[in-house]
Amino acid sequence: MKRFLGIDIGGTKCAVVLGEQPDDGIMRVIDKAVFLTDTHHSFQFTFDRMCDAASTILAVNGLGAGDLCHSGIACGGPLCSKTGTILSPPNLIGWDNIPITAMLRERLGISSVLQNDANACALAEWMYGAGKGYSNVVFLTFGTGMGAGLILNGKLYGGSNDMAGEIGHVRMDNHGPAGYGKAGSFEGFCSGGGIAQLARTMALEKLQMGQTTAYCDHISKLDSITAKRTALAADAGDLTAMEVYRVCGHYLGRGLSILIDVLDPEIIIIGGIYTRSGHLMQETLMETVRRESLSLCADNCKIVPAGLGEEVGDYAALSAAAYYGRET
Repeated sequence: MKRFLGIDIGGTKCAVVLGEQPDDGIMRVIDKAVFLTDTHHSFQFTFDRMCDAASTILAVNGLGAGDLCHSGIACGGPLCSKTGTILSPPNLIGWDNIPITAMLRERLGISSVLQNDANACALAEWMYGAGKGYSNVVFLTFGTGMGAGLILNGKLYGGSNDMAGEIGHVRMDNHGPAGYGKAGSFEGFCSGGGIAQLARTMALEKLQMGQTTAYCDHISKLDSITAKRTALAADAGDLTAMEVYRVCGHYLGRGLSILIDVLDPEIIIIGGIYTRSGHLMQETLMETVRRESLSLCADNCKIVPAGLGEEVGDYAALSAAAYYGRET
């Protein structure tokens, strides 16, 4: 029995997960602690909570650091996996040049590997989810941010600077919601924050014309608009909310078309918001992919939601730990 510890650091929440992998090779989550990422405090505040959660989980399960095969940390980039350093993630303001693997080793005596969250999710889906059995897999995060993890020819591909797959930074239009430090970027149109920005703009247009939407009936409520609230309104038939997700689907299709033409993957797996609200953008997404990408590549590429569903983040850091252990 192999045991792994995973730490998933997100722009919204963090999770510390304990997993075990029997001889059948299937990873199982056996314990988990979740807490909100407190962006109002320093990195040290969140790091202390991570360490406390890890110590508690190990103690409750009668384990110590020596009982772990390895541990993995998944975090949004940019980062350096070779040195275990978080650089300056756009969704974690102030987290600059953090040597997190060294800090974890010093604090808890746990050796770990740091990996980009999209890469870690790609590993999870490839090893245990919808990408199992494929050699060329693209995974898109589509959550707080937008990034891609790449499995090419049966191996994780990170590029020269651990920056391969940063598709969220690609500008899709000269104007549009801001994401990854760039207005009109792929992340701007296809992320939780980007959808909320787009929904606010469309709601404001309606309010200025004396109209309302199901997700916002007064100008004072603009700041409370979220992607989830907009999706619920779209599911209930609100035309403005449906248009928000149609626009999102269009740009998602454009982004996928770039990945299909450049990488020729067998399967593209999309997590986060797509697992919950993909039906709101699917028709526009596929129309755009058929129009924009090479037909031979597109016809032979599956586009599916994460096989691990909402649990893909739980498995991400665990999968990075397991992959690292297998490779070494």
